[in-house]
Amino acid sequence: MEGGSMWLLYVFGALLVLRFLLRNVNWFLYEQKLGEKQYFLPPGHMGWPLIGNMWSFFSALKTNNPESFMDSFYTRYGKTGIYKALMFGNPSVIVTTPEACKRVLTDDGKFTVGWPRATVELMGKKSFISISYEEHKHLRRLTSASINGYEALSVYITYIEEAVISSLEKWTTMGDIEFLTELRKLTFNIITHIFLGEGKEDAHAMESLEKEFTAVNYGLRAMAVNLPGFGFYTAVKARKNLVAIFHPVVDKRIKERKEKFPRKKAKDMMNALIDVEDENGKKLSVDDITDILLMYLNAGHESSGHITMWATYFLQTHPQYFKKAKEEQEQILKKRPPTQKGLSLAEVRKMEYLSKVIDETLRLISFSLTVFREAKSDVNINGYLVPKGWKVMVWFRSVHLDPEIYPNPKEFNPERWNELHKAGEFLPFGAGSRFCPGNDLAKLEISVFLHHFLLNYELERLNPLAPMRFLPHPRPIDNCMARINKAK
Repeated sequence: MEGGSMWLLYVFGALLVLRFLLRNVNWFLYEQKLGEKQYFLPPGHMGWPLIGNMWSFFSALKTNNPESFMDSFYTRYGKTGIYKALMFGNPSVIVTTPEACKRVLTDDGKFTVGWPRATVELMGKKSFISISYEEHKHLRRLTSASINGYEALSVYITYIEEAVISSLEKWTTMGDIEFLTELRKLTFNIITHIFLGEGKEDAHAMESLEKEFTAVNYGLRAMAVNLPGFGFYTAVKARKNLVAIFHPVVDKRIKERKEKFPRKKAKDMMNALIDVEDENGKKLSVDDITDILLMYLNAGHESSGHITMWATYFLQTHPQYFKKAKEEQEQILKKRPPTQKGLSLAEVRKMEYLSKVIDETLRLISFSLTVFREAKSDVNINGYLVPKGWKVMVWFRSVHLDPEIYPNPKEFNPERWNELHKAGEFLPFGAGSRFCPGNDLAKLEISVFLHHFLLNYELERLNPLAPMRFLPHPRPIDNCMARINKAK
């Protein structure tokens, strides 16, 4: 008996030692090499070897309380606004205050892009999330007018409105639908028309690829494990399918542009990218153009579709806000000249209350919970060291759901936007030089949809208590099963 007890003690002691060693592997790999600098790191912990904090991260996002991940840091280390962790295979710092988030996003001298390997591989090495500051600045200048320019938006609004009216009418005849799925089809059709406008056959080909983009999205926040059964593996296959279809489309357009329309002004994004050249006369390759277009097509329909679904749902479930938003739309119709057909961009920009509805939806949902940067040199934030080469995660959800900034933060209340907010307190499209280039286009799509929905339709959600999923983006697990009914 005595020998057995001693054996158990030895086993228990060995397990404790093993646990201690495992819990400190990441310290040995990433912190001790910093020497005395390690004592100036933010509070936090790096979890287990290899997986770091990813287990608790994914576990939290599989519950109805994704805030529990950051809450564990607050509970253990206090509200310092900055924490160390091992995320997506990299030593990282998480920032959670408006001031720190703004600093990281706007200081291009100290921070560069630092997205996880899975995201870079799936979006492409020439997409905006991967290219250097100078390349990004150059391409953004080229493409901004084609996306957010007043002239471009004034042209897009006609097609957007036609697509919205047609879709809403069709949905009333379909019975039970996955509202989110149908909205994503709608926004995908809109974005392909905008980006591939001159080639009708190209846009038609792209319509069948929305499911491939969905598969890619499921892998963007996954660990880069390219083995069957993992989300990244499926996403890589989907990207290959997209590239295989896109390459000949881009190649065909390049040849047409060169042979038939060499001097014709670009009217869509693909032609604009084909025309661009650097100071040495070098043009973008087929691979370059493919990566950029894939990024735009993906981001341009995912965010708009999700936010439109949530804004519609929130309005339908809050009659007092629905009433005010509808009254604003009715006033727009009353003031419209009798000769005018359809919405104008000027009318959309007068939708002040609807703009607050959209901003409140963007805040509450936080479509992208974080973005990634990398420290180009040692940086001091809030009195703590961010070492050169470490990743920095700007945690939007902590800012948007901070009760000190937004009282009752999980309550949908567009009227909170009657007050101005400080820089860094509202970051749905990021900030700084890499501010989302399609923000105005996205808000235009959402506004046009809500205009017609408020005036003529109602949403009847079939499973209002359906569980939530938060990866890759917040959504009900049933994709919002609902009926679209004509207003009585």
